[in-house]
Amino acid sequence: MKIGCPTEIKPQEFRVGMTPDAAREAVAHGHDVLIQSGAGNGAGFTDEDYAAAGATIIGTAAEVFAQADMIVKVKEPQAGERKMLREGQLLFTYLHLAPDPEQTKDLLASGCTAIAYETVTDDRGGLPLLAPMSEVAGRLAPQVGAWTLQKANGGRGVLMGGVPGVAPAKVVVIGGGVVGTHAAKIAAGMGADVTVLDRSLPRLRYLDDVFAGTFKNQYSTAGATAELVRVADLVIGAVLIPGAAAPKLITRAQLSEMKPGAALVDVAIDQGGCFETSRATTHADPIYEVDGIMHYCVANMPGAVARTSTQALGNATLPFLLNLANKGWKQACEDDPHLLNGLNVHAGQLTYYAVGKALGIDVISPSLALKS
Repeated sequence: MKIGCPTEIKPQEFRVGMTPDAAREAVAHGHDVLIQSGAGNGAGFTDEDYAAAGATIIGTAAEVFAQADMIVKVKEPQAGERKMLREGQLLFTYLHLAPDPEQTKDLLASGCTAIAYETVTDDRGGLPLLAPMSEVAGRLAPQVGAWTLQKANGGRGVLMGGVPGVAPAKVVVIGGGVVGTHAAKIAAGMGADVTVLDRSLPRLRYLDDVFAGTFKNQYSTAGATAELVRVADLVIGAVLIPGAAAPKLITRAQLSEMKPGAALVDVAIDQGGCFETSRATTHADPIYEVDGIMHYCVANMPGAVARTSTQALGNATLPFLLNLANKGWKQACEDDPHLLNGLNVHAGQLTYYAVGKALGIDVISPSLALKS
């Protein structure tokens, strides 16, 4: 199979879909790997690194899309890239279709088969291709939240850990999954006063047992959330409904009850955001203010630490990538129901229920897509 990896063109996206090690593995399995020239530069991988791994360096994205049987990326294809997709071509990347009707429409029109990293599952009910980026984003969230809180950036001017005689920042993390756990751990490590909200009692028990009071936790109700948000310096939105649009957990009306200059970091912005006032921003212009509250809503947070993120993502995606290339997508998905859960689009039809529900589009089951 010809596996193509173009340069990411989303603003300030420095990650790359394949590392040189992944290229070497694919070549060893008998596949041709086509890397767009410069694709790895942002993550510190040169064309020479890929060439040494056996990949072929291609000049333009158009050539990569034209020649490849499978396109491997990091972020969802941008409008120009979607025009280059063709019927029967396999796309393997993050998609986040639920809040993105235009992308969904274009993928359906292209006739391609699209497997989304964020909806591939494992036998423990986890999301193995989302987890590494969730870990990165979770660890970044307190870091960028602390920066947003600085007075020069419009924040309250509160230091996360305080100093002797001055209380630390109050941090509320909404969601106790992978993102929330890592965010709480780092925020607590910075010395902040941290509370995690979640609706799963087993998860709250797990956090209490494992972290032994490093941070507090509380069952998430609308009342508890409102009360904690009112006194928070920093709120980190870390909720996830796999493949679906994120629920809006803080309304605009609640902003007037918060401390002036408090910060909101919305890690769920890829899925539409979990704050009513969230809108996607970029690393070049990451924060904005609404009613005196600072918002950080960068849609590709892990791109800020592109080398770490690329290596972590590559470790997770490589086994699936090789199975898709070795067997073809149909056989690979037939053999692995967890990979089949990643199928979102095939031959002009939507195959993921949560996306169809969010966008009002008819859906066929992935198993029917396998037979088509």
